[in-house]
Amino acid sequence: MLVEDRLLDETVGAGRPLVVDLDGTLIRSDLLIETMFSAIGRDFRLLLPMLGALRHGKAAVKHHLATATPFDAASLPYDPDVLRLIGIARSEGRPVYLASGASESLVSAIAEHVGLFTGWFASCDRSNCVGEVKAARLIEAFGTGGFDYIGNEAADLPIWRHAQEAIGIRVPRTVASRASRAGKPLRHIGGSESRAKAWVRQLRVHQYAKNALVFVPMITSGLIDAEALLLCVVAFVAFSMMASSIYIINDLVDLGADRRHPTKSRRPLAAGILPIKQALMVSGLLGVGAIAVAALTSLPFLAVLVAYGVLTTSYSFVLKRKFLIDVLALSMLYTIRVIGGGVATGIALSEWLGAFSMMVFTCLALTKRYTELAMRVDSQLPEADNRNYRTSDMGMIMSMAVAAAYVSVTVFALYLASPDVHAAYRHPLFLWAICPTLLYWLGRMLMLAHRRFMHDDPVVFALRDRTSAVTLGLVLIIMVSAR
Repeated sequence: MLVEDRLLDETVGAGRPLVVDLDGTLIRSDLLIETMFSAIGRDFRLLLPMLGALRHGKAAVKHHLATATPFDAASLPYDPDVLRLIGIARSEGRPVYLASGASESLVSAIAEHVGLFTGWFASCDRSNCVGEVKAARLIEAFGTGGFDYIGNEAADLPIWRHAQEAIGIRVPRTVASRASRAGKPLRHIGGSESRAKAWVRQLRVHQYAKNALVFVPMITSGLIDAEALLLCVVAFVAFSMMASSIYIINDLVDLGADRRHPTKSRRPLAAGILPIKQALMVSGLLGVGAIAVAALTSLPFLAVLVAYGVLTTSYSFVLKRKFLIDVLALSMLYTIRVIGGGVATGIALSEWLGAFSMMVFTCLALTKRYTELAMRVDSQLPEADNRNYRTSDMGMIMSMAVAAAYVSVTVFALYLASPDVHAAYRHPLFLWAICPTLLYWLGRMLMLAHRRFMHDDPVVFALRDRTSAVTLGLVLIIMVSAR
């Protein structure tokens, strides 16, 4: 490359060059995966030209994605230990080079942003600068043993073999052992880190509370026994596994937007705490595991879970960018959990429960959008580029949330006046006490959102809120008394 060729002569007599890998080393991420998810997340139709570029090799795909995706070098999660090592090398008068399999345009932008590199090596549309190809280019530039190299994965083994000093960061034990057997033991930088808490955050374990909706059909029907309870637990596990799988995909699509967000920037993938490749593998395993659990339960439940997976994936890539459609999709995702509980246990769902669920969850989905916009206003953030809402929409969104809340209570009141209730309960008049209880609960939720006390996901808030728990207990007492 021009930058690389022009600056090679400066290394003569200046000390042994330090060559730094990019993906997983200088940055705690993988640009190929990032740009791929960013591209298809912005416009799913870009998947077809990306697959077309694949016919010409991986280098052509990287070049295509680099030109099709907006890129912000300043937002990437740079590793402080690697930057510190680069700073030491520079203070010693050593030249430092960035060598990456990423596309030239991305590597040059990163090198310019960091401002510490003498030059760079990168892939072009015809050559993929990884493994043996990268090693050959470095040998041609500096000679065998004429450079030190810091990397992080198996693809760096050919380069370490020809480096004077092999340096590793976050290197898997199997890769470190292979390097040692090849006569190139690694000098490790950076301390070991526990990722257990990061995985708990990444899998959104706290969001599993939403999957408790699978218990609703069993509770409302009063058909509570050991078998039904066990089937609900199995459904809960399957929905939780599938949800965690999609949360990973959703975070990969939203990496750029999350890094510009005051709180979402601390998510494990956005912050570079967890390896992207590892996260993708975990996502796949969880998805397959969820389908296996559902298949062992029943084929109808498997169909419901697959529908949930398809809808939530569509939401991640397309629907969440469509205003109001995203709200309806969220409402459906909540309702599908209720349907899943009924299908898993074989408990028939009434049309009244379906209508009531849709209206309540529409209210909560609108409240979720309202709280997100309120946070942006309070933090003085610009309009989000991964949502099709403006801060000026807050008043209208709250109005629609209020309307949905009161319609849900109206639906419940109409249900109480239906013959079904008189046939199922000995004291149906007791059930009318649930209406003011619902009015209080929904009104309180909306007021808390308006006062900025609401969690960004109202369903999670409701399932963990003490007052909501008391309200639910009161509703159950009323229902039991009416039987």
